[in-house]
Amino acid sequence: MPGMSPKKKERIASVKDLEKYRKLALDAGASEARIINARTVKIAQWVRQKCQYGCDGWGSSHCCPPFTPKPKETARVLADYRRALLFAYRLQGAGASQKTSRRRRDFLLELERTCFQDGHHKAFAYSCGPCGLCAACDTTRPCRKQEQARPSMEACGIDVFATARANGIEMHVVRDEEDDYTFCYLLLID
Repeated sequence: MPGMSPKKKERIASVKDLEKYRKLALDAGASEARIINARTVKIAQWVRQKCQYGCDGWGSSHCCPPFTPKPKETARVLADYRRALLFAYRLQGAGASQKTSRRRRDFLLELERTCFQDGHHKAFAYSCGPCGLCAACDTTRPCRKQEQARPSMEACGIDVFATARANGIEMHVVRDEEDDYTFCYLLLID
Protein backbone atom coordinates (compact mmCIF):
# COMPACT_ATOMS: atom_id res chain seq x y z
CA MET A 1 0.00 0.00 0.00
CA PRO A 2 2.24 2.77 -1.28
CA GLY A 3 2.05 6.13 0.41
CA MET A 4 0.37 4.73 3.52
CA SER A 5 1.96 5.34 6.90
CA PRO A 6 3.42 2.31 8.74
CA LYS A 7 0.95 2.86 11.61
CA LYS A 8 -2.04 2.81 9.26
CA LYS A 9 -0.70 -0.37 7.57
CA GLU A 10 -0.33 -1.95 11.00
CA ARG A 11 -3.93 -1.00 11.96
CA ILE A 12 -5.31 -2.49 8.72
CA ALA A 13 -3.31 -5.70 9.24
CA SER A 14 -4.52 -5.89 12.84
CA VAL A 15 -8.20 -5.56 11.82
CA LYS A 16 -7.71 -8.34 9.25
CA ASP A 17 -6.11 -10.49 11.97
CA LEU A 18 -9.08 -9.93 14.28
CA GLU A 19 -11.54 -11.04 11.63
CA LYS A 20 -9.33 -14.04 10.88
CA TYR A 21 -9.39 -15.12 14.57
CA ARG A 22 -13.16 -14.71 14.74
CA LYS A 23 -13.58 -16.84 11.63
CA LEU A 24 -11.18 -19.49 12.95
CA ALA A 25 -13.28 -19.80 16.12
CA LEU A 26 -16.47 -20.20 14.09
CA ASP A 27 -14.80 -22.74 11.79
CA ALA A 28 -13.72 -24.68 14.89
CA GLY A 29 -17.35 -25.07 15.92
CA ALA A 30 -18.00 -22.01 18.05
CA SER A 31 -21.65 -20.98 17.96
CA GLU A 32 -20.74 -17.31 18.31
CA ALA A 33 -17.51 -15.31 18.19
CA ARG A 34 -17.18 -11.59 18.85
CA ILE A 35 -14.28 -9.17 18.79
CA ILE A 36 -14.83 -7.18 21.95
CA ASN A 37 -13.41 -4.21 23.78
CA ALA A 38 -11.42 -5.64 26.70
CA ARG A 39 -13.05 -3.05 28.96
CA THR A 40 -16.36 -4.91 28.58
CA VAL A 41 -14.96 -7.92 30.47
CA LYS A 42 -16.71 -7.86 33.83
CA ILE A 43 -14.73 -8.61 37.00
CA ALA A 44 -16.54 -9.30 40.26
CA GLN A 45 -15.23 -10.26 43.67
CA TRP A 46 -18.15 -12.65 44.31
CA VAL A 47 -17.16 -14.92 41.40
CA ARG A 48 -14.14 -16.30 43.22
CA GLN A 49 -16.27 -16.87 46.31
CA LYS A 50 -18.64 -19.01 44.18
CA CYS A 51 -15.59 -21.09 43.22
CA GLN A 52 -14.63 -21.49 46.86
CA TYR A 53 -18.08 -22.39 48.13
CA GLY A 54 -19.87 -23.73 45.09
CA CYS A 55 -17.36 -25.85 43.19
CA ASP A 56 -15.55 -29.02 44.20
CA GLY A 57 -12.50 -27.90 42.19
CA TRP A 58 -11.30 -25.33 44.76
CA GLY A 59 -7.64 -26.04 45.53
CA SER A 60 -7.52 -29.13 43.32
CA SER A 61 -5.62 -27.66 40.36
CA HIS A 62 -3.10 -24.99 39.45
CA CYS A 63 -5.84 -23.57 37.17
CA CYS A 64 -8.33 -23.17 40.03
CA PRO A 65 -8.34 -20.83 43.02
CA PRO A 66 -6.53 -20.23 45.29
CA PHE A 67 -3.69 -20.74 42.77
CA THR A 68 -5.12 -18.44 40.09
CA PRO A 69 -4.95 -14.63 39.97
CA LYS A 70 -7.38 -12.84 42.26
CA PRO A 71 -10.02 -10.55 40.71
CA LYS A 72 -8.03 -7.37 41.44
CA GLU A 73 -4.96 -8.81 39.70
CA THR A 74 -7.09 -9.91 36.73
CA ALA A 75 -8.50 -6.38 36.49
CA ARG A 76 -4.95 -4.97 36.37
CA VAL A 77 -4.03 -7.42 33.60
CA LEU A 78 -7.15 -6.56 31.58
CA ALA A 79 -6.22 -2.87 31.79
CA ASP A 80 -3.22 -3.70 29.56
CA TYR A 81 -5.50 -4.84 26.72
CA ARG A 82 -7.76 -3.08 24.25
CA ARG A 83 -9.25 -5.95 22.26
CA ALA A 84 -10.18 -9.54 22.82
CA LEU A 85 -12.06 -12.38 21.20
CA LEU A 86 -14.96 -13.84 23.15
CA PHE A 87 -16.36 -17.03 21.69
CA ALA A 88 -18.96 -19.50 22.83
CA TYR A 89 -19.94 -23.07 22.14
CA ARG A 90 -23.56 -24.01 22.71
CA LEU A 91 -23.94 -27.73 23.30
CA GLN A 92 -26.91 -29.85 24.27
CA GLY A 93 -26.70 -32.02 27.37
CA ALA A 94 -23.83 -32.81 29.73
CA GLY A 95 -22.46 -35.69 27.63
CA ALA A 96 -21.73 -33.45 24.67
CA SER A 97 -19.66 -31.10 26.81
CA GLN A 98 -17.36 -33.84 28.12
CA LYS A 99 -16.64 -35.31 24.69
CA THR A 100 -15.47 -32.06 23.17
CA SER A 101 -13.81 -30.18 26.05
CA ARG A 102 -10.28 -31.36 25.19
CA ARG A 103 -10.75 -30.39 21.54
CA ARG A 104 -11.95 -26.92 22.57
CA ARG A 105 -8.96 -26.47 24.90
CA ASP A 106 -6.52 -27.56 22.17
CA PHE A 107 -8.10 -25.08 19.76
CA LEU A 108 -7.87 -22.29 22.33
CA LEU A 109 -4.12 -22.86 22.70
CA GLU A 110 -3.68 -23.09 18.94
CA LEU A 111 -5.51 -19.78 18.50
CA GLU A 112 -3.43 -18.11 21.20
CA ARG A 113 -0.26 -19.33 19.45
CA THR A 114 -1.54 -18.07 16.07
CA CYS A 115 -2.16 -14.60 17.54
CA PHE A 116 1.31 -14.54 19.05
CA GLN A 117 2.93 -15.62 15.80
CA ASP A 118 0.96 -12.93 13.95
CA GLY A 119 2.71 -10.33 16.11
CA HIS A 120 0.20 -9.97 18.94
CA HIS A 121 2.85 -10.69 21.56
CA LYS A 122 0.49 -10.13 24.52
CA ALA A 123 -2.01 -12.81 23.41
CA PHE A 124 -3.31 -14.79 26.38
CA ALA A 125 -6.24 -17.19 26.63
CA TYR A 126 -8.66 -17.94 29.45
CA SER A 127 -10.32 -21.32 29.38
CA CYS A 128 -13.64 -22.55 30.68
CA GLY A 129 -14.19 -24.68 33.76
CA PRO A 130 -11.74 -27.06 35.43
CA CYS A 131 -8.40 -27.83 33.79
CA GLY A 132 -8.62 -31.59 33.22
CA LEU A 133 -5.20 -31.91 31.54
CA CYS A 134 -4.02 -34.39 34.18
CA ALA A 135 -5.92 -37.12 35.98
CA ALA A 136 -4.89 -35.49 39.25
CA CYS A 137 -3.01 -32.27 39.90
CA ASP A 138 -0.23 -32.21 42.48
CA THR A 139 -0.52 -28.62 43.66
CA THR A 140 2.52 -29.06 45.93
CA ARG A 141 4.74 -29.20 42.83
CA PRO A 142 4.98 -27.04 39.71
CA CYS A 143 2.37 -27.70 37.02
CA ARG A 144 3.46 -30.58 34.76
CA LYS A 145 1.72 -29.09 31.72
CA GLN A 146 2.28 -25.39 32.25
CA GLU A 147 2.56 -24.71 28.50
CA GLN A 148 -0.99 -26.01 27.99
CA ALA A 149 -2.66 -25.00 31.23
CA ARG A 150 -4.85 -21.89 31.21
CA PRO A 151 -7.05 -20.72 34.04
CA SER A 152 -10.76 -20.44 33.53
CA MET A 153 -12.33 -17.02 33.42
CA GLU A 154 -14.32 -17.81 36.58
CA ALA A 155 -11.19 -18.84 38.48
CA CYS A 156 -9.76 -15.36 37.89
CA GLY A 157 -12.88 -13.45 38.92
CA ILE A 158 -14.43 -12.86 35.51
CA ASP A 159 -18.22 -12.81 35.58
CA VAL A 160 -18.78 -14.87 32.44
CA PHE A 161 -22.55 -14.32 32.34
CA ALA A 162 -22.24 -10.53 32.55
CA THR A 163 -19.36 -10.44 30.07
CA ALA A 164 -21.21 -12.60 27.55
CA ARG A 165 -24.42 -10.63 27.88
CA ALA A 166 -22.59 -7.28 27.60
CA ASN A 167 -21.28 -8.50 24.26
CA GLY A 168 -24.48 -9.93 22.81
CA ILE A 169 -23.94 -13.60 23.66
CA GLU A 170 -26.95 -15.13 25.35
CA MET A 171 -26.29 -17.29 28.42
CA HIS A 172 -28.67 -19.00 30.80
CA VAL A 173 -28.26 -20.96 34.00
CA VAL A 174 -28.31 -24.70 33.31
CA ARG A 175 -31.15 -26.25 35.29
CA ASP A 176 -30.78 -29.90 34.32
CA GLU A 177 -28.55 -32.16 32.20
CA GLU A 178 -30.80 -31.88 29.16
CA ASP A 179 -30.48 -28.07 28.95
CA ASP A 180 -28.19 -26.43 26.43
CA TYR A 181 -24.80 -25.59 27.89
CA THR A 182 -22.95 -22.45 26.78
CA PHE A 183 -19.18 -22.52 27.24
CA CYS A 184 -17.32 -19.23 26.77
CA TYR A 185 -13.63 -18.70 26.11
CA LEU A 186 -11.70 -15.45 26.11
CA LEU A 187 -8.60 -14.60 24.14
CA LEU A 188 -6.94 -11.34 25.07
CA ILE A 189 -5.24 -10.01 21.95
CA ASP A 190 -3.69 -6.54 22.32
